[in-house]
Amino acid sequence: MRSASVFTSGLVSLMAAMTAALCSDPVAAQTLDKVSFGTNWVAEAEHGGFYQALADGTYKKYGLDVTIVPGGPQINNRILLAVGKLDFFMSANTLQSFDAVEQKVPTIAVAAMFQKDPQVLIVRPDVGVQKFEDLKGLTLFVSKEGIASYFQWLKADYGFNEATVKPYTFNAQPFLADRKSAMQGYVTSEPYQVEKQGRFQPKVFLLADYGFNTYSTLIETRIDLAQNKPALVQRFVDASIVGWYHYLYRDNSAGNALIKQQNPEMTDELLAYSVAKMKEHGIVDSGDTLRLGIGAITDARMASFFDKMVRARVVKPTVDFRKAYSLRFVNKGVGIEIRPKN
Repeated sequence: MRSASVFTSGLVSLMAAMTAALCSDPVAAQTLDKVSFGTNWVAEAEHGGFYQALADGTYKKYGLDVTIVPGGPQINNRILLAVGKLDFFMSANTLQSFDAVEQKVPTIAVAAMFQKDPQVLIVRPDVGVQKFEDLKGLTLFVSKEGIASYFQWLKADYGFNEATVKPYTFNAQPFLADRKSAMQGYVTSEPYQVEKQGRFQPKVFLLADYGFNTYSTLIETRIDLAQNKPALVQRFVDASIVGWYHYLYRDNSAGNALIKQQNPEMTDELLAYSVAKMKEHGIVDSGDTLRLGIGAITDARMASFFDKMVRARVVKPTVDFRKAYSLRFVNKGVGIEIRPKN
């Protein structure tokens, strides 16, 4: 049995060691800033970098205690951002940022985690569709949101016709039943479902590769937060960027485990498929990010997309699109050294 003096001496040594460890870790020695981040759908690989940053401690390393609030069919996290219930929100595309300006919603995009929108049109490989324009001869299953956005661009730039459109209800069966049809989807998910249900590998046309150059999966925050707490916004953006590098190029098992915890219907096979497609098509890391880092936004890209949406009559020409975003927090090359050299 140890004597009281030995026990006291050991306790003091342990306390000193713990104090030294805390002092050597600036994050551990400070109170973490609590922030909330709302996504626009249930947890999936398309949100992987954010879940990775939470699961592997990257957010904590940047002094943040982050709560991810999943979205879903009956949840509108975008409204919760505007009214102050959330600090950050994952918006679907640049059109939402333009709309915020037009509607005078006090939010602003501060990073674009997807350089390419994952939106695709899917066809059977044996229907004679050789080039993008050939899709005009098919029945097209397009959602109401798709009609109001990218389909207007298809009409303006490629001469598509709404007379060929049928409602898309996020169910592949009508497409599988009609050989002379095409279906909208995300390159990271719907082609996988078609392969499983139809037992064939579909031909996929990524709209981003044909000129639909919106950003996707943007980080939005309130204008007042960006102005009054820029250091906090910068830390969240930087940590999210690093999270995406880790998710794409390092061990992403921690992020995937958290995604499956949040969404029990998610499978390892679909997660792996989605990550592979994001890499294959340069959804997250391509173009400007190769030089500026993940999350990049440029004035030229924003202006180009705005002009296309004005031409397609999706956005009014009077909208001051420059108020929709800020370059203050991106284009700094954060985390770029994590990308493999070859």
